[in-house]
Amino acid sequence: MLEIIPVSGLPEIGPGTDLPALLADCGARSGDVLVVTQKIVSKAENRFVDPATITPSAKAIALAAEVRKDAAHVELILRESTEVVRKAPHVLITRHRLGHVMANAGIDASNIGEGRPGQLLLLPEDPDRSAAAIAARQEPGVAVVISDSFGRPWRIGTVNVAIGLAGLAAVIDQRGETDRDGRVLQATQIALADAVAAAAGLVMGEGAEGLPVCIVRGLRKGSPPQTANALLRPVHEDLFR
Repeated sequence: MLEIIPVSGLPEIGPGTDLPALLADCGARSGDVLVVTQKIVSKAENRFVDPATITPSAKAIALAAEVRKDAAHVELILRESTEVVRKAPHVLITRHRLGHVMANAGIDASNIGEGRPGQLLLLPEDPDRSAAAIAARQEPGVAVVISDSFGRPWRIGTVNVAIGLAGLAAVIDQRGETDRDGRVLQATQIALADAVAAAAGLVMGEGAEGLPVCIVRGLRKGSPPQTANALLRPVHEDLFR
């Protein structure tokens, strides 16, 4: 049976918090998956930026006027991105430098803690590395997922996905296997790490729940372990660019 167990009682995370040490005694055991929100990883790694310290470029100023966003915020989005994928009033979708296609390069101001009015929070520099550092302080056999909430094309609402990963298969490739009727599967690849992140997100929430870490227990973790990069569709396969 699959269980999702919230890790409660964590303090407010801030710059310099040793997150791997803090989570070392969270109760995860061999075979578990520890799901940690991107937000607290970024806070611990001091990925805060004050937009007042940012001088927008001419490109950012023009784009900000087009999408009706703050120019300094748009400048940060452009710095964190390799490509603007879609733009419209109040909407800016980019390809993040890590490869994820997402709104606003994952930069936001929600749930970043008191005492930081107007500040923004960027994604971790290297979420896979962050996941590996947390996993290194757990019991052997504990996997780690760094999760973030993404919107999805053609669907309403956000769902948590994996942007960092250690000790878990990102994708289970079932192509070549057969279904119950003996038909050979041609395209079936299960986004295991994203499914784990989404399941944990039901417990962690997106608002004032204050539950940024969950333990997922009873999961078949697949093999071999991968990084979150395995979930990124190559640009040449993106038919909707």
